[in-house]
Amino acid sequence: MYLFEDDNNLDNKLYFEEKYLREGYKYICGLDEVGRGSLFGEVTVSAVIMPLQLDSQNNIIRENIIKDINDSKKISAKKREKLYHQIIENALSYSVYSASEKIIDEINILNATKYAMIKAIEQLNIKPDILFIDALNLDINIKQEAIIKGDFRSYSIACASIIAKVSRDKAMENIDDEYKKYLIHKNKGYGTKEHIESIIKYSPSDRHRYSFEPIKSYGKKNRK
Repeated sequence: MYLFEDDNNLDNKLYFEEKYLREGYKYICGLDEVGRGSLFGEVTVSAVIMPLQLDSQNNIIRENIIKDINDSKKISAKKREKLYHQIIENALSYSVYSASEKIIDEINILNATKYAMIKAIEQLNIKPDILFIDALNLDINIKQEAIIKGDFRSYSIACASIIAKVSRDKAMENIDDEYKKYLIHKNKGYGTKEHIESIIKYSPSDRHRYSFEPIKSYGKKNRK
């Protein structure tokens, strides 16, 4: 039985994985994105296939499961970094793909996220049997399970969440000096008070999302 309220229960996070393993699916791919609500830069997606097997009693073998996996937003940066390396070391296959701010402005954030997810899947060196996605459906010929609040209801999606979060955060922290005045290295592109104030002061940069407010009202004069 799935106890939705308890997102720290490991049995809950393995509920969907165990269900589909028992139905004969072997390569379960978790997908998640980071940066969807940001005002700046790309949306980053990770696709991850973790080693998952059943024992003779049809239960998931726990030796393969990384402890403390959870929604990346519920984990400290230090812990995320540690889990990030554990996931990469243990994954059967993983990939990271980012859709730029230009793509986001051209096709909208939802379609850009779906585009990045399909690209991430295509980069895997193992073809998934099934995709676990956080409340989205993709136009791809692979069986899918759209799981609402999947980043804490599914072990596989949570692993993808951590990889995507750490990958994008590192990119934002190492941002070019010309964007430091927007404090991107601190706010990761999200609409903090300081970020909004810097947009008003300096006008949006070429890497801001001009389809998002308040940048939209400036037009695309700074987009290269």
